[in-house]
Amino acid sequence: MFKYNVRGENIEVTEAIREYVIKKVGKLERYFSDAPDATAHVNLKVYSDKTAKVEVTIPLPYLVLRAEETSPDLYASVDLVVDKLERQIRKFKTKINRKSRAVVIPETPVIPSNEKEEEVSELEIVRTKRLSLKPMDSEEAVLQMNMLGHNFFIFEDADSNGTSIVYRRKDGKYGLIETN
Repeated sequence: MFKYNVRGENIEVTEAIREYVIKKVGKLERYFSDAPDATAHVNLKVYSDKTAKVEVTIPLPYLVLRAEETSPDLYASVDLVVDKLERQIRKFKTKINRKSRAVVIPETPVIPSNEKEEEVSELEIVRTKRLSLKPMDSEEAVLQMNMLGHNFFIFEDADSNGTSIVYRRKDGKYGLIETN
């Protein structure tokens, strides 16, 4: 069963909005046989041009689901985000089933955020993140990276046990950096 953390920026989160979000995001629970004890973080933002942005992040022990959508209607944005998350879940489950191997999940991966930080100085470190690397192959790392909407993803290579990085190139293809 998900716990919900619904926040609003430039909008008051009414009980009707909260119930709608919980009802829609709650539909994702049916994809999990062992109902995870996870928190669904939902950010609702309304901009001056009358558009509404909805961001949903659900960190699970073996996967971080994240999607965002902007449209003129807040409720439509919630629907579109839930659709994106359902596609991510189906894609992930299809990939796992296609590999037909048992998924061994040691720890929860912490994925670098794509939040934009203010530029204070060129060499000043403004944020530090610690992460636990999950063993996987490069295909699964690319899938995770795409589901998160990031340009790179750090992981432990299941074959070599070394730390590797996959990244999206400017030509739309993917690169792999392996360590010794």
